[in-house]
Amino acid sequence: MASVAGCIIASSCRDIVEDRHWLTNAYITFATPYFAYDIYAMFQCYWHKLQVKGHKEGGVSSPAAAVVAFLRRELLMVLHHIFVVAFCFPASVVTMGVLFLAELSTPSVCLGKVLIQYKKQHTLLHKLNGVFMLLTFLCCRVLLFPYLYFAYSRYAAMPVYTVPLVAPWQCNLGAALLWPLQLYWFTLICRGALRQFTAATLKADCSSRREDGWTDGRTDGR
Repeated sequence: MASVAGCIIASSCRDIVEDRHWLTNAYITFATPYFAYDIYAMFQCYWHKLQVKGHKEGGVSSPAAAVVAFLRRELLMVLHHIFVVAFCFPASVVTMGVLFLAELSTPSVCLGKVLIQYKKQHTLLHKLNGVFMLLTFLCCRVLLFPYLYFAYSRYAAMPVYTVPLVAPWQCNLGAALLWPLQLYWFTLICRGALRQFTAATLKADCSSRREDGWTDGRTDGR
């Protein structure tokens, strides 16, 4: 829904500063309470996981302690939710539309976690989903902020490196807070992809060696 709204907004506006679109405020009205609910839902998942045998963590014996432990564990995610809401309101309509497109990577991230829970991380679906997640996260989250500054530089006919000097401070602050989080998570995704690729390569190499050994043994036996 966010990505569809972003496509409509971004494609309907030409002036990245002055243009307005009714869908921007309408979707923000829906998205803001959603981010608040999502934080609550993440805590509920964490709290119920603690109740499952084998998942209890030391020092977590009450809801208050669970809140503290949850914030320690998911601090970056909670801050991300807060910063997104705080950054949305001062952003221009086209900027907001492009930011909505960042959610295009979310379904593949969620599907990846579901496949891991069902122990399907060695399936073709998981591999294809990983490639899609890598590409969408790179394009829609990592490259999003550089693109916004580049687009503004073209709009204002100025060098891109001078844009931070004239852009609203709220936009600079939002980018400074949100972009490092995207880079950090993208690094984790790349590490996971590299680890999976290395494991698959080693498995294929070991399998090939076993087959070669079986063939050599069979030949020697003859």
